Amino acid sequence: MEADNGHWRSLRGDFVKLVTFFYPGDPQMAKFAVLLLAAGKSSRFHDKNYKKPYAPLADRAVWLHTIDRFTNRSDVAQTIVVIDSEDREMFHTRFGANLAILGVDLAIGGQQRSDSVAKGLEKVHDDIDFVAIHDAVRPCLADKWIDDVFSAAEKSGAAILATPITSTLKRANPDGSTVAETVDRQRTWLAQTPQVFRRQIIMDAYARRGDEPATDDAQLVERIGQAVTLVAGSPLNIKITTREDLRMAAAALKALPKPKLSGPAHPFSGDDMWR
Repeated sequence: MEADNGHWRSLRGDFVKLVTFFYPGDPQMAKFAVLLLAAGKSSRFHDKNYKKPYAPLADRAVWLHTIDRFTNRSDVAQTIVVIDSEDREMFHTRFGANLAILGVDLAIGGQQRSDSVAKGLEKVHDDIDFVAIHDAVRPCLADKWIDDVFSAAEKSGAAILATPITSTLKRANPDGSTVAETVDRQRTWLAQTPQVFRRQIIMDAYARRGDEPATDDAQLVERIGQAVTLVAGSPLNIKITTREDLRMAAAALKALPKPKLSGPAHPFSGDDMWR
């Protein structure tokens, strides 16, 4: 496998030189790093063969659909996939060629989600302006949603995709079987990813996170006094949690436009070897 990886790294180097020559990019454009989180345990997925990011979806692993939405963007200068330590050997065996050709960096996650994000942040290059944190199991993204949340982050320093809650909310009693109260849904939003932050803001938020748990990255940013802009997303941007979600994701992928190409795709993007 080492020899194979060396071959792909060499091939990627030649390919990157060609892309840089013909597509030098805009020097004034903000540079984004994307952290793709795939380090979860998939405890609710109930599949003995696959964790969620690696399950087949439309003949490819879920995370490959997700990363396609970012790797061909001219404003994305770095992509980092964060995986569980127990998946390292499998990941290199199945996807080592993808990492080499696409120029994706790999980070090993921690015990909790925030620990995994912190490990990914350690890999972010110094010249990056903004960091987008995204669930690897949210493959159903439209380019417009990414454009919108990136643009909002550039203006305000912090922005997340979210959808207004339209259903009636109930809070349960401690026994979990009866209603304690109906919750006012006014001004309530369902947070999604990507969550995008100016690099120094998210670095500061993680440096000051302490031991108090947070359910998403925006919550940590809120704690340091930074306002977070809400950007309207879509219910199609589902997070795959159970096997039933795969069917909904497959239907959503068919309904969404294909990722746009701001430069050439990697040379074997349609080959079965990348599945």
